[in-house]
Amino acid sequence: MRVLLLSAYAAVSHRYWAESLMDQLPDNEWTLLELPPRYFSWRIRGNPLTWMLSEHATLSRTYDVVLATSMVDLATLTGLYPQLGQARRIVYFHENQFAYPESLQQQPQVEAKMVNLYSALAADEVVFNTAYNRDAFVAGVRAFLKRLPEKLPIAERLDALKARARVLPVPLLPLSTLSGSLPNTSTRVAGRIIWNHRWEYDKNPEDFFAALMALSEAGVGFELAVMGQRFRQLPPIFATARERLAAHIVAWGPQPQAKYQALLDSGDIVVSTTWHEFQGLAIMEAAQRGALPLVPDRLCFPELYGPAYRYDGTRAGLEKTLCTWLEAPASRPGIMPTMAWEWPEWRSAYRALLTGTGDASRTLSQG
Repeated sequence: MRVLLLSAYAAVSHRYWAESLMDQLPDNEWTLLELPPRYFSWRIRGNPLTWMLSEHATLSRTYDVVLATSMVDLATLTGLYPQLGQARRIVYFHENQFAYPESLQQQPQVEAKMVNLYSALAADEVVFNTAYNRDAFVAGVRAFLKRLPEKLPIAERLDALKARARVLPVPLLPLSTLSGSLPNTSTRVAGRIIWNHRWEYDKNPEDFFAALMALSEAGVGFELAVMGQRFRQLPPIFATARERLAAHIVAWGPQPQAKYQALLDSGDIVVSTTWHEFQGLAIMEAAQRGALPLVPDRLCFPELYGPAYRYDGTRAGLEKTLCTWLEAPASRPGIMPTMAWEWPEWRSAYRALLTGTGDASRTLSQG
């Protein structure tokens, strides 16, 4: 089966998904087109033009399946290349722009929202990585359209889209297939806290670092490894935290892959404070390697993590739970099992999605 895989904004999680998908389903003939994750506003609106001018021959071929991320303007692309419209068209939502928290400095991403919506309507199959993502998309479209000058009778169409939408996560690669193999549990460092998210405002680093600074001032012992993707413009809290938590820091900034995995292996607790998450591969990866996840009770997390791994979502709640886990380790839940998140559990569902056979929809279970 000939599959054209389109990724218009190949961020880390998007590339991980695309590469693992091609690796885990090698019986398909894959053609991958992806664009670098920069110039977001232009990328999400201009990807059909960019590809038309640089990949005309590839787009002019015939395919059995066109599998596109939600950043791809599929409606425009199939208008430019009508033969792509004859293929089975699948859109995969890693996230959706209707649920993205906009900062005070950002203009509302109206065009990005419309690309998401048009692509979903132009697809034969719409797939979300979590049920939360699906529900947030549908609710976000409803709220968005209510603000427009025309009243559009889209409720029935949205209900039908939600009913037929599939839920398939980005699966994790089994540890046995990764370089570095299985985690070395003997390297686990008691009290070592991991942050391995993007260094951006939507990940809410303010609450994370404020809780740690309060614990530090109270004399609670811990180590800190702050990793993840860093950008030229950073929230000011990172500079403040690096200075005030210097005595606790064992790693700061992006790490080579081998070092990153070694730090995950040494991690005791991995924390999220985010305002924006649809699945959260970074924290899942740390939990897979044995760190104890501590996540807020919002977004996708109730779908993925049992109550024992969730705090109430407030800064005070995070501080209280961390203090308890650090000073009374016996109060913690056990290591979270993650095999249900890995590719062997999802390979047949993805194969069914591509072939259009059976029911490919499942949901991730809580640990």
